[in-house]
Amino acid sequence: MTAAGSVIRARGVAKAYGGRPVLDGVDLAVRPGELVALLGPNGAGKTTLVEILEGYRTADTGEVAVLGVDPAGAGPAWRARIGLMLQGGGVDPRVTPAEAIALYGQFHETPWGVDELLELVGLRTVARTRYRRLSGGERQRLALALALVGRPEVLFLDEPTSGMDPAARASTRALLAGLRTEGVTILLTTHDLDDVERLADRVAILHGGRIAASGSPAEVAAGQDALEIRFARPVDPAAIGRALAARWPMAAVASAAGDPAAILVQGQAPVPELIAAVTAWAAVEGALIAELRTGSGGLEARYLELTGDLTAAGAAQVQR
Repeated sequence: MTAAGSVIRARGVAKAYGGRPVLDGVDLAVRPGELVALLGPNGAGKTTLVEILEGYRTADTGEVAVLGVDPAGAGPAWRARIGLMLQGGGVDPRVTPAEAIALYGQFHETPWGVDELLELVGLRTVARTRYRRLSGGERQRLALALALVGRPEVLFLDEPTSGMDPAARASTRALLAGLRTEGVTILLTTHDLDDVERLADRVAILHGGRIAASGSPAEVAAGQDALEIRFARPVDPAAIGRALAARWPMAAVASAAGDPAAILVQGQAPVPELIAAVTAWAAVEGALIAELRTGSGGLEARYLELTGDLTAAGAAQVQR
């Protein structure tokens, strides 16, 4: 994708701390009204990149523009068009959600009404509760409300559904989808791949200071074929890894997320010989295979493959 017409643009962005590179020629573009999820392991440089886009840090080299302006030199009029949802609060523990929204609203010409915004983010019942008494999910919803209060054109969101219960998570996803439909441009960082698969138009995976992959969630997930085996009961992926190690040392074996009876084998094409080896192991162990299929291992598997975590996990399992 070219950067022309992008609301958020980074081109060749590099940043180092104490001589250690954190970002190494990052290119990223977000179109008007698009929701892009920026993924990467801890320490990958996501926070540094987003803080450069927000104007809190400057790049060592490269070009950055948000709404056509370099954030490093942007003024109050530009900042009024940007909404930031940060981790870590920063809210006085004595203030209530209603008071915080009213205060932040005074910084904008046409803010949301306090009651309307409380209703929108699901905080009406705790509107008069002190911040220190709010749950983690309620604090997250307040952080989102404060990002929205000025009716921004661009939203930067950090883990927007972290700590929320399933109902609050679902309503927040619906809210973000609605904002995107209304034309708000959103860049979010998250470790919740459910959020990504449900919300994101595109995904960018940051690893080693560079964008390792980008595209729609489906496009990124389709990057590598995998063998998925679902057993009738939970099995030990390390045992399967040991059985495959001699002939397929690059095969990474791990449990599929959320299902201890499902196993993913990646790093090796799912050829008939590999499938036969897995079924032979199952026969010896008396493990009934309920389902076996080849294809994409999903976004999570592709993410782990690109960032190296799945390979490392598979190697550790083989060595045990």
